[in-house]
Amino acid sequence: MRDRMNLSLPVEMIGRIRDLADRKRLTRSAVVEAAVESFLSPDHADMQEAALTRRLDRLSRQVARLERDQHITVETLALFVRFWLTITPPLPEEDQSAVQAKGRERFDGFVETLGRRLQKANSFVDELAEESPAP
Repeated sequence: MRDRMNLSLPVEMIGRIRDLADRKRLTRSAVVEAAVESFLSPDHADMQEAALTRRLDRLSRQVARLERDQHITVETLALFVRFWLTITPPLPEEDQSAVQAKGRERFDGFVETLGRRLQKANSFVDELAEESPAP
């Protein structure tokens, strides 16, 4: 059994209802009925809270992984710099300008290679994962 109810809604909302009904090939009444039913559902708030909790848990895990990965990256870089500084002997004054020019050339090549890899979304970590044997 159905009963008629007249109500007033903002013009923008009526437009959104009409657009959704057209896209879903439903009547406007069916769209409004589904929205009201969802709103009146006793577990609607619980369902929303559970969904929000799941999303927050997922985001928390992602942030934790990012923090861990960043920590690993910083430690790796620090160890590399310490190692490099430890094993690299100082250069004689007469060789420094030539070595600095070569260093700038190598750095420019590094930046160019990095740019290409980032454009292709080809990461070194992915390559390592592909090369390492499965446990």
